[in-house]
Amino acid sequence: MDASIIQRKILEIRGEKVILDFDLAILYNVETKVLNQTVKRNSRRFPSDFMFQLSQTEFRNLKSQIVTSSWGGLRKRPFAFTEHGVAMLAGILKSETAVDTNVFIIRAFIQLRHVAAQYKELAERLALLEENNEEQFREINEVLNYLVDRKQEEDDYLKNRPRIGFNKQG
Repeated sequence: MDASIIQRKILEIRGEKVILDFDLAILYNVETKVLNQTVKRNSRRFPSDFMFQLSQTEFRNLKSQIVTSSWGGLRKRPFAFTEHGVAMLAGILKSETAVDTNVFIIRAFIQLRHVAAQYKELAERLALLEENNEEQFREINEVLNYLVDRKQEEDDYLKNRPRIGFNKQG
């Protein structure tokens, strides 16, 4: 299984990286209804920081993004599983496919965390670089403005100065 396929299914909802129940069902090769029934039978394993159901507003936004048809598609608000919720699924879904899929999903979450950390580190380094060079850029800008102004003054003087020399009289 390709990690990029799984990474595309990881969404950010309520500030959490999650995978929705119907995407997990596809990855685990089970029906969404079966996945959710199994989770409900083991509800103590899924506190609100492991799994939550989308609000009506979140559900409407999701439906508008995935464009469902009137005769099929999503009818119930899906459940969103955090990385910890996905890890907990490994304990209740016992098929070999579920175990293998879980490994791939957890690795995809880890890769996303590494990428996010790299972006954060890069942003911090860029901010530090801007901070350190801000004074130099300000000084360079002042010099360039001075030179532009000086050139303009020189051009104005050359245009408006009195001409020297012989006048041709004809």
